[in-house]
Amino acid sequence: MSFEYKGLSVHAEVIGSGKPLLILHGWGSSGAVMRPMAQSLALEQSRHLVDFPGFGRSSPPAEAWSVDDYADLVAAYIRHLDAGPVDLLVHSFGGRVALKLCARPEGKDLVGKVLITGGAGMKPRRKPMYYVRKWTASVLKAPIVLVPGPYTDAAHRWLRTTRAWKALGSGDYKTLDGVMRQVFVKTVTEFLEPCLPRIPHSVLLLWGADDDATPVYQAERMRDGIADAALVTIDAAGHYAFLDQPAKFRLIAEAFFKA
Repeated sequence: MSFEYKGLSVHAEVIGSGKPLLILHGWGSSGAVMRPMAQSLALEQSRHLVDFPGFGRSSPPAEAWSVDDYADLVAAYIRHLDAGPVDLLVHSFGGRVALKLCARPEGKDLVGKVLITGGAGMKPRRKPMYYVRKWTASVLKAPIVLVPGPYTDAAHRWLRTTRAWKALGSGDYKTLDGVMRQVFVKTVTEFLEPCLPRIPHSVLLLWGADDDATPVYQAERMRDGIADAALVTIDAAGHYAFLDQPAKFRLIAEAFFKA
């Protein structure tokens, strides 16, 4: 199905019937990655796999969206369903969106239970190389920033094409261009610890023990900051725990949503 939102065509796949379970994917992914897990869940719930704008089969936004903009979209989709509070199962970037939405006053009316796996949004522990790269980027930009002029914008564009500049970017950043590169920068530089105390929902943090993208210490920070949160780790699983250990993930998820 297609959901129209602010002139964008947002793709959503619906599996089964019953009370909605909204499934939100991670950065650089789409609902299709989570489809096998969604199909395996033995729940009397319809599973809604939504492609965020700029991913999968959904249109990209016309301008750089923030996490709040994506949360606005999810809120609009839930209201469109007109089915009362819906449960959420979210991964990685979808975790950022869920934290934002649940922390809002309206979140209590829109969202029921929340399962977060490999959720992003916590400030990471930085390795020394991060600060080396950040300092190098500042040095490269210094002549442009300190001596602005009529060619400043052109100089910025040229700098971003150089081999030295490209070497400094993250893997995700390097594969992006246009508005989605701006979205990436805007969303990953916002840390969501302030949202945690405002979340009243029952939250299960279901983490791969070997997750190196959003390590377990970030899940522990969410658990400690959310009043009604529990953390369960799955051995021999990484950032995509639902793909690495599908049977274990399914059983735990079913128990949580059925309880």
